[in-house]
Amino acid sequence: MKRSLEHIEYKEDTEALAKFAKALGHPTRIAILQHLENQSCCFTGDLVDVFPLAQSTISQHLKELKNAGLIKGELKPPKIKYCIDQKNWNIAKSLFQKFFD
Repeated sequence: MKRSLEHIEYKEDTEALAKFAKALGHPTRIAILQHLENQSCCFTGDLVDVFPLAQSTISQHLKELKNAGLIKGELKPPKIKYCIDQKNWNIAKSLFQKFFD
C-alpha cells in the first residue's frame, strides 16, 4: 500500500526549514533581507527607493518574509517599519547550517 506525503509526519525543524527556504525562494526577498541586515530597519517606501519595483510588489515580498517569520513589522502610522526578526533569523541560520553539514 502506497502512502502519500500527506501522511508522513515531518520533524518540527524540517517544517521550519522548509518555511524559511520557501520565503528565500525569490531573489528579491534575499536582497530585501540583505538590505535590512545592513540597515537594521526601514519603511516600505525606503525599499521602493532601493529596488526598481512597484510598491505593491515590494509589499507582497515583505508579506511573504513576514509570514515566514524572517522579518517583523511595527506599525508607525501611516507606515510600517520592517526589520529582521533576530530570533527567527538565528533559528533559520542554525537550521540551514545543520542541513548543509
